Amino acid sequence: MNGGVPVGHVCLVSGMPGTMKSSVTYSILHNNAKHEGKKGLYISLEQGRDSLIEHMDGLGMPIEEVESLVNIVDIGYLRLNMDTSSEQQSWMRIFKMYAENLHVSNEYEILICDSLPVLELLADVDNRRAELFHFFGWLRELGVTTFLIAEASDQANVVHDEDFLADGIIRLRKEQMGYDVSRQIVIDKMRTTKHNTGYFSLMLDGEPFSITRVIGD
Repeated sequence: MNGGVPVGHVCLVSGMPGTMKSSVTYSILHNNAKHEGKKGLYISLEQGRDSLIEHMDGLGMPIEEVESLVNIVDIGYLRLNMDTSSEQQSWMRIFKMYAENLHVSNEYEILICDSLPVLELLADVDNRRAELFHFFGWLRELGVTTFLIAEASDQANVVHDEDFLADGIIRLRKEQMGYDVSRQIVIDKMRTTKHNTGYFSLMLDGEPFSITRVIGD
């Protein structure tokens, strides 16, 4: 399952603000725990844990359904649990330390990082291409399925370093449909996996996410 991403692969979930990147990605974690019994770790660098849980509960994904399998850690927790010596360490090292330690103790199978741009900002990345290359390699060595939430550019056909490095890319977008706005999803890339390349409408009407093929796109 794992959202269609093979174990050990790193997948980007990319989109402009408001395309529900966090919600869609969390739903993969939640449903794998609920229906497949897979353990997962969600590291939030933007939204607080309580706020995230409340938001997902409002979308029909209560933490009570999966709390024995899903671990949610936010940046506030990381700050509170850093010792004095850790304050001088790179945020990238701190991120890796927590991910590795929790992997040893919990043996999670799915990791979500929300989000890559914030992690880069906190880590004060200098040589972006080189550091991303090593970061993606480290993620693969964890041996879990990883989803990195990333921001899309508002310019068409812009390709970023992470697009080349990722094993998979799931893109979300908003499209004007008359007076309404439709959220749409597409798998742009998924190594070693046969997948549909068309856009699908993403729907959430008080029920879990569902998709339907876009007509007249």
